[in-house]
Amino acid sequence: MAAPVVPSSFQIYNSYVEDPKWQIKFTIVWCSGLALAVAVSVPSLILGLRHGRSLKGIAGISEINGYQPAHSDGKEPPPTRQRRPRLVGAWNALISPTYWSPPKLGLNLGQIIVLSAYLAAVLVCIIKDSPLISNPNRAGFLALAQFPVVFLFATKNSILSLLLGPGNGYEKLNFMHRMAGRAMFLGGCIHGSLWIRNHLQYGLAILGPQKETSGVASLALLCIIVLTSLRPVRRLFYQCFFAVHVLTYVAFFVTICYHTLYASPWIFPPLAFYGADVLLRLFRYRIKDATLTARDAHMTLIRVHNCDDGWLSGQHVRLRVFFSNRVFESHPFTILSAPPSHSCLSSPGFLLAARSDGDWTRALNNYTRQQQERLQINEKSEGDSGAFVQVMLDGPYGGSSVDLGLYESVFLVAGGSGVTFTLGLLDDIVGRCVKLGRSQEERTRRIEFTWSIGSFGQIEWFAPMLIDIATAASNSTIDLHISIFVTCLCVPEAVPDIPNSIVTLSRPSIQNILKDFISVPPSSEKEDSIETQCEDSQKLMGLGGGVAVCASGPESLTRDAQNAVARLGLTMGMDVGGIALHTELFTL
Repeated sequence: MAAPVVPSSFQIYNSYVEDPKWQIKFTIVWCSGLALAVAVSVPSLILGLRHGRSLKGIAGISEINGYQPAHSDGKEPPPTRQRRPRLVGAWNALISPTYWSPPKLGLNLGQIIVLSAYLAAVLVCIIKDSPLISNPNRAGFLALAQFPVVFLFATKNSILSLLLGPGNGYEKLNFMHRMAGRAMFLGGCIHGSLWIRNHLQYGLAILGPQKETSGVASLALLCIIVLTSLRPVRRLFYQCFFAVHVLTYVAFFVTICYHTLYASPWIFPPLAFYGADVLLRLFRYRIKDATLTARDAHMTLIRVHNCDDGWLSGQHVRLRVFFSNRVFESHPFTILSAPPSHSCLSSPGFLLAARSDGDWTRALNNYTRQQQERLQINEKSEGDSGAFVQVMLDGPYGGSSVDLGLYESVFLVAGGSGVTFTLGLLDDIVGRCVKLGRSQEERTRRIEFTWSIGSFGQIEWFAPMLIDIATAASNSTIDLHISIFVTCLCVPEAVPDIPNSIVTLSRPSIQNILKDFISVPPSSEKEDSIETQCEDSQKLMGLGGGVAVCASGPESLTRDAQNAVARLGLTMGMDVGGIALHTELFTL
């Protein structure tokens, strides 16, 4: 006869046997979702590898002595293919509703769906068949299972950034890092609060025994990590936030391992991710000479010398400037120029721009102006002399997920100092088409460059660069138009003469500008009659080669760009051959 079996209703729940199984189930769920995201990104990854974008900058900024810039061969854009726009248009139009972004959240609909699914998976794994009131260990086990996710999406040199294709750097994945951290905090609070409740109910000591004391210490450290990670704290006291974040996580690792032996297996993946990040970062560090030039009291240009290659337009670096007593601070700055091999600038190079928006950037601007004044007095020169410093570069990271050369129409929109991102993209695509002669079969014909600023004086920040790029595009097959919107009712200052540009005293409506842009044929066709224009417009929308939209700047501007693309709908998206979107919003 078989041995008697105790009915399940009379069996004592063994959390140390059952709960680890739910850790494995949860890990399978998020790994499956991640595998799906990687599978969807395979075409983008292959295309990036083919065009040399995916691995660009993985070994840091490089120096190539004696580069020889290429020159245009007058090559026309390749003809629009029929099949690709339909397929790309259908896919981009299908996902365009996920670009919609509600106010205040800083997330689009696609990210909200992903976070909701992740949170639902965490809650199901905590609650399903678990006697939480009497034995809340399941929540603690699920809190431990968040460790790999927290670190996988936090490291700057994550394998995910490579597998998901260009433009998916750590700053784009950080929203998952924050959600996993909050899920860990949720699990820890459920586990800790219910255990404290049970101890109070049965008169047991909360502090004293090692397990209880280390558990309370772990929960307290986790609370400190979460509270000091809130957005107001990050924005106002970033350096303090960073130091507290690192130190408390080290202490949390120690206390949680004292609290339970089951924590040790979940500590090793984060250590591996962090170790790989530090190792790869060592290959990207560069110490270079640089020249600082203050355009005015609000903008400092940084030219880093002996940097010729190793970055894509739109990527950023973390910059550390050795000046005064600020040598321990590093800040992210977008590279606002293309590599010298195809840059349109009259003085190409590795250029950064720091707007005086915080204590560090203001100190940098003050230091630069003081050094410039001293040099001008000593040299008795009235020219723009720069301050020479040494800098440390960490990067490049990030970049645009959209290869502008694959689209016939490009719409670039920026607000304020966010123009450093779109200006780099503009320099790159015009240089590839004009100076490199469309060597990679670039399809771009039309470019609309829109910049929204607060005063006329800000135009001077980057006017020489815009003039160089517009001049290069004026005698080519590219139809470039520059629109500058000044949002304050101030007295107009001397506006520089930028070719094919217009300056308007108003706030731009991105949705209206985008609709007009995708509905109007190139300028070469505008000389035809009205009837011919209508016919050509229909042809453009029916057989278009796609539209790339890139937006950078304040959260309100990037949200407007996302919502404008989301509202275009399936039909229009397919008619123009697909609308690809990339937004750049670097927030703390």
